[in-house]
Amino acid sequence: MGQIDKRKRLEEEIFTYRLTKNNTVFIDYKGKQVMILKGKEAEKIMSRINSANSEKEVQLILAKVTGNFKRGNERSNSNKS
Repeated sequence: MGQIDKRKRLEEEIFTYRLTKNNTVFIDYKGKQVMILKGKEAEKIMSRINSANSEKEVQLILAKVTGNFKRGNERSNSNKS
């Protein structure tokens, strides 16, 4: 997994997820909700997460599911003028 996470961002555990009773998966990035999965998609992701061998693999699964939602032009609160 060394070539996948060269900057070691996944070790910081930046993604979290929550599973509800009705099998809805909420995926958060740094504490902010970025995606909601329901139905078959949620079942598929939860089976992949449950079969993961480490927390880093879970982070990689969540990163792949969320895809390219950040484009590089986001500003943090400290950059506001």
